Amino acid sequence: MADKKTYYISTPIYYPSDKLHIGHSYTTVAADCMARYKRLKGYDVMFLTGTDEHGLKIEKKADAKGVTPKKYVDDIVAGIKDLWSIMDISYDKFIRTTDDYHVKAVQKIFKELYDKGEIYKSYYEGYYCTPCESFWTKTQLKDGCRCPDCGAETQLAKEDCYFFRLSKYSKILIDYFNEHPDFISPASRKNEMIVNFLEKGLEDLCVSRSTFKWGIPVTFDEGHVVYVWVDALSNYITALGYGSDDTSLYDKFWPCDLHLVGKEIVRFHTIIWPAILMALGLPLPKRVYGHGWLLLNGDKMSKSKGNVVDPVVLVNKYSSDAIRYYLLREVPFGSDGSFTPESLLNRINADLANDLGNLVSRTVSMQIKYFGGVCPAPAERKAEPLDDEIIGLFSELKTNVETQMDALQFPLALTELWKCISRLNKYIDETAPWALAKNEEDKPRLAQVLYVLCEGIRIAGALLGPFMPRTPERIFEQLGIAGNDGLTNWESAGTWGLYPEGTVCKKGDPLFPRLDVQKELEDLERIKLEAAK
Repeated sequence: MADKKTYYISTPIYYPSDKLHIGHSYTTVAADCMARYKRLKGYDVMFLTGTDEHGLKIEKKADAKGVTPKKYVDDIVAGIKDLWSIMDISYDKFIRTTDDYHVKAVQKIFKELYDKGEIYKSYYEGYYCTPCESFWTKTQLKDGCRCPDCGAETQLAKEDCYFFRLSKYSKILIDYFNEHPDFISPASRKNEMIVNFLEKGLEDLCVSRSTFKWGIPVTFDEGHVVYVWVDALSNYITALGYGSDDTSLYDKFWPCDLHLVGKEIVRFHTIIWPAILMALGLPLPKRVYGHGWLLLNGDKMSKSKGNVVDPVVLVNKYSSDAIRYYLLREVPFGSDGSFTPESLLNRINADLANDLGNLVSRTVSMQIKYFGGVCPAPAERKAEPLDDEIIGLFSELKTNVETQMDALQFPLALTELWKCISRLNKYIDETAPWALAKNEEDKPRLAQVLYVLCEGIRIAGALLGPFMPRTPERIFEQLGIAGNDGLTNWESAGTWGLYPEGTVCKKGDPLFPRLDVQKELEDLERIKLEAAK
């Protein structure tokens, strides 16, 4: 049998200086949705996430707590893994930059770059942002002293360092971007990198620090540790075994199909990382997608600003599927978008409770009421314009969803699904099954109407899996087809008419109970105030 096609997707590795917030969940849920979609399409998937655990900020946080940096990050990382578990994140590998294999591989990478003359020793004098672990020139600062990314006050730093010859890659990277127009998405991000950085000329990059200890030691110069971004970016290949004795995963999955990152770190992933790979003589990732921010009250969520939303609270109250749906549906992917409790609750009520939940509940209830729950043998179908319209919509749905998914347009993929879900709700009102049930001669038509509803719900359920992993099984249980892969897998959603005669529906709990919005808003505010104490 031929080998499956492979697909490698990564999130950034998150900085465990504190608990993660809903903005981090946004990136990870999007990556998980794509990974699940590719698996359902038959790909052999590698989905990587993890934590970036070195740097001055971690060292200072640990000192303030009176613990070692490793103990500090161990506790935070345990909470991150718990969060990904409750949000149903199906990662294949979780890398920590404190993992022994990663440390050894980074040391080899650093030494190889040095041996090739790509790294040299000098000293650095400039402005350093501890929260971002980033160096900046005077001209790049905001208001004379503040980091252009996070707004924190920078510190003037001078120390012995090793430098990577990044400056020689300005023209090389411009040419590469132009020759590979899909390398950076959306296109606006490419323009930002070229205009703001490459055309102005890159400066050589400081790649070691000697004023603190919490990092990967440089093997050939005691007192230096590898600068956190070289350490962190290398994870995408070290996680696959690059630099170890077993490179089978690297050989299988590299180059990465998609690095999914927030727009604030596009520069590192599309300038520094490609230059390092070029210097090593390695292939570049196929695509880097820099999505927008999830804003709160018009501002970027930031632990340092204190304007964060705890996803654990939301998942525990409203379910992982509800939160995943909201994150994937609410914001045009690639652009900034706002999180508000009101928009979350309204999405749950309108889309999940009313549109989807009510559709399933009404359909199953009518099948039970009028046919004892059993799907009757179909009579010879008469041409019905309404039915033909529904069949046409659902026959195209899988292709339409795939088109949007392949373009990383998760909200538009869900829009395609909800067009059809909404159309089924309207179909109920148009056909009025309760009126058809009053006359025996209308029973064949009633059976056909309910078949159209059940079959449409089956197809929608099969396509919901990447977005809402738990909901499809609950739908299939009510339709009486749970566990029947031939009726519930992704490919089955491309064929109308598979819902079998004799299948027995059974009533289940509401998929998404309707919420009292005012009560929920008061409850969320109370939880927020208690957490702040």
